Amino acid sequence: MAIIGDVHGRADLLEALLARLAEEDAAAVPVFVGDLIDRGEDSAAVLERVRGLARARVLLGNHEEMMLRFLDDPQGGAAWLRHGGMQTLASYGVAVSGARPEAGARAQIRDALRAALGEGTEAWLRGLPRAWQSGNLLVTHAGADPRRPLPLQEPQALTWGHEDFGRRPRTDGLWVAHGHVIVERARVEAGVISVDTGAFATGRLSAVVITPAGARVLEIEARRR
Repeated sequence: MAIIGDVHGRADLLEALLARLAEEDAAAVPVFVGDLIDRGEDSAAVLERVRGLARARVLLGNHEEMMLRFLDDPQGGAAWLRHGGMQTLASYGVAVSGARPEAGARAQIRDALRAALGEGTEAWLRGLPRAWQSGNLLVTHAGADPRRPLPLQEPQALTWGHEDFGRRPRTDGLWVAHGHVIVERARVEAGVISVDTGAFATGRLSAVVITPAGARVLEIEARRR
C-alpha cells in the first residue's frame, strides 16, 4: 500500500505522485488520509481523479467534513470559507463576491456548489470512513486517542486529532498513519507514520509505501519556476 498525505487541491503533485507510484510499485494500493480539497487551486480535479481510482482507499479529512457542514448548514458551517473553501469553490466555477460572503449569499453559494459537485460526488464524500485498518496498521486523518482501540475511538479524535497522540505511546502494538499535522519530511518512527508535508504551501506531496520488505518514503516536489 501507499499512504498518501494531504493533497489539498494540488492536482499537479497528485498526478506526478501517482505516475511515480505506477512506475515503482504498480501493485501498491493508494490510501489517502483525507484533506483532498481546499487551499490549493484544483480541488475539483483532485476529487474527480481520486474518485476514479478503483482500488483506492480514501478517508474523510477535516476539510471534507467542513465542506459537508457547509452544505448542510451554510450559516453555521461558514467557517469553511475561511479555511480554504474559497479555493475549492473557485475550482468548481462557483463565483463568490468578497472574502466573507454575507449571510444572505451563503445559501446561494451552497446551492451552486451542490449543483457543481453533482449527487455522485457529494454522496461519495458523505460515505468516506474516518479510519481504515489493515493488520497492525491504522490509517486515520489526524491520529487517534492512544488509550483506545479503534471501535472505541471518538470521531473527533480520528478527524481532528487528540492531544495525547504522538506524546503517549500505544500499548497494543498498533501503528497509526496520519496526515493533518504538517511535518518537514514524511517519517516512520515510534509507532507513528506522518505523511502530511504541506503540499499546498511547500510544493511537496509525500507518501509512505509499505511492502513486506518494510516502509519507504516517496516524495514529489514541484519544479521551481
